[in-house]
Amino acid sequence: MRFPLPRSLAGQLFAMQAVLVAVVVAGCALFTYISDRNQAQNAAQRQATAAATAVADSPSVRAAIEGSGDPSERLQPYALDVQRHTGVDFVTIMDPAGIRWTHPDEKQIGKRFLGHIGPALKGRTFPETYTGTLGPSVRVVTPVYGDGHRVVGLVSAGITIDEITAQARGQVLAVTGVAGAALVLGGIGTYVINARLRRHTHGMNASELSRMHAYHQAALHAVREGLVMLDGQRRVALINDGARELLGVGDDAMGRGVAELGLPAPLTGALLAAEPRVDEVHLTADRVVVVNTSPVASGNRRGTVVTLRDHTELQSVMGELDSERGFTQALRSQAHEAANRLHTVVSLIELGRAEEAVDFATAELELAQTLTDQVVGAVSEPVLAALLLGKAAQANEHGVELVVSGDTRIDDGLLPQALAARDLVTVLGNLIDNAVDAAQGSPRARVTVTARATVDALLLRVTDTGPGVDPEHSDAVFERGWSTKPAGPGGRGLGLALVRQAVRRNGGTLELARPAEGGAAFTALLPLGTGTTTTSLSAVRTGTATTSQDGTP
Repeated sequence: MRFPLPRSLAGQLFAMQAVLVAVVVAGCALFTYISDRNQAQNAAQRQATAAATAVADSPSVRAAIEGSGDPSERLQPYALDVQRHTGVDFVTIMDPAGIRWTHPDEKQIGKRFLGHIGPALKGRTFPETYTGTLGPSVRVVTPVYGDGHRVVGLVSAGITIDEITAQARGQVLAVTGVAGAALVLGGIGTYVINARLRRHTHGMNASELSRMHAYHQAALHAVREGLVMLDGQRRVALINDGARELLGVGDDAMGRGVAELGLPAPLTGALLAAEPRVDEVHLTADRVVVVNTSPVASGNRRGTVVTLRDHTELQSVMGELDSERGFTQALRSQAHEAANRLHTVVSLIELGRAEEAVDFATAELELAQTLTDQVVGAVSEPVLAALLLGKAAQANEHGVELVVSGDTRIDDGLLPQALAARDLVTVLGNLIDNAVDAAQGSPRARVTVTARATVDALLLRVTDTGPGVDPEHSDAVFERGWSTKPAGPGGRGLGLALVRQAVRRNGGTLELARPAEGGAAFTALLPLGTGTTTTSLSAVRTGTATTSQDGTP
């Protein structure tokens, strides 16, 4: 017959533990019963031996046996008295032929002893279990010595098996009571433990838990968003593949503290914070991530759930969108200015001042064409040329003059495919935007851009005439969130942080200096060659780097 098992894992464990406790208790009770019975038999044998040898060594017994008259008259009262005092069931004194002189049942006196007497006749005391007139008993037979060390009689003392069983039964009842109490306590303890287990497993069985674990692992590895769970000591208790990729950590992150992962300080601070963080933008070595943290508590356990979203591509697209929006605004402004100039030319012609109209138009065309010719002549790379022209128009709208230095030179095709145009736009565009903001309102508001490429390296330098950067903030200026401008709806202080991220991603360096004429100078040096770069930063900056016949600067 097959008994149905409980459905839940906790129920199955309770049933198994209850059966196990019952089997153990029953086994202990049976072992105790057998052990107590054997001990009772041994004790009865020792008790009978003591009684029999005491009677056999008694001088009065020897005297009654060797004296005249019937030994039974003197020995029967003595045997009954010994039987009462020693607690044995019978004391039988007999002659060497086995004829009884004493017996608890006087009718058995004079009859032959039921049992073995051979070893005793040879002078040896021996025990045996034998069924006599009183039933099965544990008995001892010992010789009685007379003069000349000869056997003149035999003594047998014993305790019946029923008496021994009664003694063992009392002990077994006590053991059974203890075993029953142990079984009840074990069952109660097992029930309490499994009730707690049932709460933790929500009543699910083993197959359901296994299936849930499989789904859990599949979901963790499938989702692209990062998920990190921290315990109360801010150690990583769980991390999925997406989080490892976004944070740039290896498989050894499990069990390590957040401070040991080597993350940027602002990101580490966000993960260690006790209060929740919502949609905070942070930078890793090469990514822009949005961080959300939520403290959790379960009983006495504390922890934090962290979700990470990759906004690297979105941030780059937004940067490009901002650039395009700036270009559009610049074009709109230029179109407005062009319309004003055209109205001026038309009005001069209507006033009959044609020569002045031609001179005015020619001057405007030369001014506009000068910057275009300068940029296109020095920078053949289309992305950088377009960026410089657009930023020049934007700077003009803010009352800032953007100047391309005379030593700027980048030939088309010199920049390798490994250097993404998006990174160039990020680096140079953000540097120019920050320089324009810094130069606004300053005397001779000007931003100077230098872009120079050799076989091994690309130098991008942006100088402004603004107030400059306090030397104490030389390192902090590249951290996310640092800015001298008031924060807007989208926050501030991300541009230079993105610049440093893009430069590091391409294996370059970024420096901040304070020129002698004032302002600030940001210099980015990006390696271009596939081999070891031998061109020093100072050589590229001063324009003294040359190219040998084998192509090495």
